[in-house]
Amino acid sequence: MGRRHASTLIAAALAGLWGAGLALPHWRGGSDLLDRVEAPLADLRFLIQGPRPAPDAITIVAIDDQTIQTTGSYPLPRATMAQLVSSLALMKPNVIALDILFIDPGPPQGDLALAEALRKSPSVVAAAGVFKPGENRSRIVSDRSLDTLLPEAESLLLPLGSLTGAAALGVVNIAIDASGVPRHVPLLLQSGDRIVPSFPLRAASMAVKQDPVLGPESVELGGASTRTETGYALPLRFYGPGGTIRTVSAAQVLNGTLAEDAIGGRTVVIGATVTGGGDTFSTPFDPVLPGVEVLATAIAHLTEGDGLVRERSVRTVDAAVAVILPVLFVLLLSWQRSAWAFALIASSALGWIGVTVVAFTRGIWLSTSLPLLAAVPAVTLFGAAQLWLDRRRADRLSAQSKTLQRFQPPSLTERLTKDPAFLMQPIRQEAAVIFIDLSGFTGMTEMISIDETREVLRSFHTLVDEEAVAHHGIVASFMGDGAMILFGLLDPSPHDAGNALAACLALCARMEIWLASLPEPIATRIGFKIGAHHGGIIASRLGGDSHQHITATGDTVNVASRLMEVAATHQADIAMSDDLLQAAGPARIVLRSGSLDGPRATAIRGRAGAIPAWLWRREPPRAK
Repeated sequence: MGRRHASTLIAAALAGLWGAGLALPHWRGGSDLLDRVEAPLADLRFLIQGPRPAPDAITIVAIDDQTIQTTGSYPLPRATMAQLVSSLALMKPNVIALDILFIDPGPPQGDLALAEALRKSPSVVAAAGVFKPGENRSRIVSDRSLDTLLPEAESLLLPLGSLTGAAALGVVNIAIDASGVPRHVPLLLQSGDRIVPSFPLRAASMAVKQDPVLGPESVELGGASTRTETGYALPLRFYGPGGTIRTVSAAQVLNGTLAEDAIGGRTVVIGATVTGGGDTFSTPFDPVLPGVEVLATAIAHLTEGDGLVRERSVRTVDAAVAVILPVLFVLLLSWQRSAWAFALIASSALGWIGVTVVAFTRGIWLSTSLPLLAAVPAVTLFGAAQLWLDRRRADRLSAQSKTLQRFQPPSLTERLTKDPAFLMQPIRQEAAVIFIDLSGFTGMTEMISIDETREVLRSFHTLVDEEAVAHHGIVASFMGDGAMILFGLLDPSPHDAGNALAACLALCARMEIWLASLPEPIATRIGFKIGAHHGGIIASRLGGDSHQHITATGDTVNVASRLMEVAATHQADIAMSDDLLQAAGPARIVLRSGSLDGPRATAIRGRAGAIPAWLWRREPPRAK
């Protein structure tokens, strides 16, 4: 038991170390493997939660198919863009953010008109970070002033110089996972020695007319505090499919049909949603969500404080559960490998999944995958090891049981298995007792080899055991070249005496055949004798604490043993007591197959007085 407890503690410790090994990179900011597994589970939680109402303070002005039909070209000419921005500025928005890269120069008059329009209202224009191929998530470097890690771009795509002087600048980079779903927006980006705010951060800060206050993994704007991941990565919490955030067509602005209250006092984000424009992302709610709506979602999180929380403290909870859950599962599996243990394990796993779903609906992104990936392999390996050890233990016990069964009759072994306390206290009961012995065996052993002696005894014991079992008796003991057979030891029956008589005759027949099969030098030197009696016996366990055997004692046993001498003296096959014949009743008819002589008063060695006994011989009498 001590070894088993030690192995369980070692397995639990290893399971905890495995969980800690998986949790450490997650706690530090993320693991590609875990993020790949977690992504579809996060999408599933979005679908379980369902769409949410979008904040009313943001309006998307979409350059859509209707706009292209109205203006007749795409991209929109700079002069048309200038007209669009000027019309929006007249409606007094908090800020106008253009999710459009104005990298290449257009007609000079159009560029100047756009720059002039941008000066009429607080505005933001887009820039973009350029990363090396294969570095979608960027290279991480340290920035001392922020005391954090920021994604570093190889270079920046900046708008025209005339526009940067007229509007603020913000990068529109969005981090996506392997399936193309946007997961977070980096709020700060580093390029060389320059740190550039993101498009959403710049737009949100201008909308609330306040510079952002950066704390450890947090951004505060206008009284709304937003928790971020490592490196000021803002997790995205989608509101719903495309159009969930109020979206109007730029054509309505250009033709003057848009109500002013859709723009006034709001954050306005201009972006392309035109079919085939390419600026779309797959999300849990929409396979083609416009990129401008993704950026607008990030702006809403900053101004409303309603984004997902996945900061270090949340990851600490993930890491703690990733260590605790596999240890708990191993202990449960070791404690009781039963339906209850598996039910508790399944309940714990489902409970954690339920906690992550509920937390997600409240804006807290706990990891579903990390604790389960930590627990499932650990409990699977431990369970497989336990099954293997149990199988080995079962095979060993089976081998031991088969070995021990060879030292006890099968019926007695079965009884002891069901009732380990059988005959712990001696009992008196009626039983039939047979003794059989080989005559002349001792002298014969001086003439043959040890191997031949063993083979003779083995075949003799096999014969006796088979006939005893066939007639519902058990061999209580083999005594060298003899055996004691009991009928009624386990469960006394009125048929015990009859079964004993039938066994005596069957033994005689089998012994004759067996003797004839032996080599002549052996067969001519040995014979057999049988004594049988019926009466009260004392059934009990005998032996010491380290070894016990079940047997019968008492006068009945002694008389049956001495009757073998009577059979040998009178050259009979069987000497049996009158008590046995009377107890057998009609079953004694079997004795008609031979010659039955008696009853005669028979003296029993070591016993005062005589008993009536019968002698049975096969016809014709066998010479001794």
